Amino acid sequence: MTIHDSLRHEHWMQEALGMAKVAAELGEVPIGAIVVCDDVVVGRGFNRRESWRDGTAHAEVIALREASRRLGGWRLTECDLYVTLEPCPMCAGAIVLSRIRHVIYGATDAKGGAIESRVRLCEPGLWNHTPEITSGVLRDECANILRDFFRALRS
Repeated sequence: MTIHDSLRHEHWMQEALGMAKVAAELGEVPIGAIVVCDDVVVGRGFNRRESWRDGTAHAEVIALREASRRLGGWRLTECDLYVTLEPCPMCAGAIVLSRIRHVIYGATDAKGGAIESRVRLCEPGLWNHTPEITSGVLRDECANILRDFFRALRS
């Protein structure tokens, strides 16, 4: 990865962290996601499971839906997804089905991650589409917002 790629990834991950902060303010688990196409954000999302009472209202799914509506199609082959936490199995499936070009995430999810932690649903050769994966972008910031949220919840 070049320094230019690294700086670009950090820039967009900051945007995803902004979405995670909105989620935390609303009492939702602070996970944020954005979809970027040609250096423009075309989809934004943050967890809304509690407020929508919907187990599928994950940040990634919301961002993918918005991007599809905005771009006028479900194939997001020229788009990159930035998300603060490693996607779960449902979101990894949505990523593959949406044909996202590149997934960039911050913190790993030891309990439910489906990219590298628990299962590897985006491994090359498993499906008809394999996104590029970059992990660990602003890892500490992404992990800390979750840690702080759950610490406050418990106290």
